[in-house]
Amino acid sequence: MLTAAAAPAVAETIFIAGDSTAQTYKQDRYPQTGWGQMLPCGLTGDVKVENRAMGGRSTKSFIAEGRWDRIMADIKPGDVVLIQFGHNDASQNKPERYAPAATLYRDNLLRMVWETKGHGATPILITPVARRSFGADGKTKADFAAWSAVVRDIAATTGTQLIDLEASSRAWVDAAGVEPSRALFLYYPTGRWPGFRDGIADDTHFSELGARGVAELIAADLARTGLPVATKVAKVRPDLTRTAPLGSTACR
Repeated sequence: MLTAAAAPAVAETIFIAGDSTAQTYKQDRYPQTGWGQMLPCGLTGDVKVENRAMGGRSTKSFIAEGRWDRIMADIKPGDVVLIQFGHNDASQNKPERYAPAATLYRDNLLRMVWETKGHGATPILITPVARRSFGADGKTKADFAAWSAVVRDIAATTGTQLIDLEASSRAWVDAAGVEPSRALFLYYPTGRWPGFRDGIADDTHFSELGARGVAELIAADLARTGLPVATKVAKVRPDLTRTAPLGSTACR
């Protein structure tokens, strides 16, 4: 007896595997905010985001600490895993993190791709988000070019969806400009925020406004994937396109 093929499952949960640029932070760290923390503000209310990103983690340490295995234990067919690593994989001076691009980093990402697919879920590979790192030409640099190249190659050779966040976020920082782009990152004077009493000048981690902006880049690319998860992206995303901080990480 012939039966009709089942319709593709639509994501109930979007998992995020990544580092501090995506992490969810507690209120005492505000205005430091991760893009994964803000992504739900650009999605419909019938999809859940499980942000498992954690600061200081590379593919190597994320796997070694059992964090990847816990995602695989919780994932269900039709779910999506957004995978963004590279910043900490490049830390040659920290052996617990270091994953050379062409070897261990590649192997770890391949494991993540195939295990996700093996669970009937959808991996989406994301190149490392740009830092506020300007070259002599006044344009942002690709600080993790070798790692980004591996992500692009794996996406192409395994037929895995790619979000080229390195490219889109470099263009985003460039559009802001050298000095105005400080508002997207953590640039605050002494005493401005309780979590940063001594002040901070950080070109890697995002402010509330910056995290909202990166989440908008991710959401826009998700909407263009053609995958079932694209239907979970809100068509209008005012929370992610704010031009001034709200003063919290709330969705309004």
